[in-house]
Amino acid sequence: MTTATSDRLVVPALAPVYVAASDLAETGLRVVAGAFLIPHGAQKLFGWFGGHGLEATGQFFETQLGFANGFLAALGAGSVETFGGLLLALGLLTRPVAAAIAVMLLVAATVHVPAGFFWTSGGWEYPVLWAAVAGFFAIRGGGRLSLDRAIGREI
Repeated sequence: MTTATSDRLVVPALAPVYVAASDLAETGLRVVAGAFLIPHGAQKLFGWFGGHGLEATGQFFETQLGFANGFLAALGAGSVETFGGLLLALGLLTRPVAAAIAVMLLVAATVHVPAGFFWTSGGWEYPVLWAAVAGFFAIRGGGRLSLDRAIGREI
């Protein structure tokens, strides 16, 4: 932080803490966002964690949500959540993976619109929040503590 920036802090003495924790905070958000997606995808793909598996999820997507090909929609969503979540957590191929996650979550949000805003009622709040987090990483990249940076290939 520059002196001008730290002069605007309520507690300027904390500027070194903020600088030191910045990379850790960004990495923590990336890891948590990716890791939280993985079990949702595993529910769809494998029936783990109380999920119904690919076939039943595909039928639900088609009959209840109106997707033309529910199986492919479930396969796509489950793959983005499972494998995209893993790659996001690792910070590998961060930008394209985060963009795919953001798009998938915005599509999910459209499904939740009839339930209103609040996630407690099945609304669109939750997927839009996580889409915004993914959008941040699609723009910003994986950060200093990512595999992208470690291999010198930030896309």
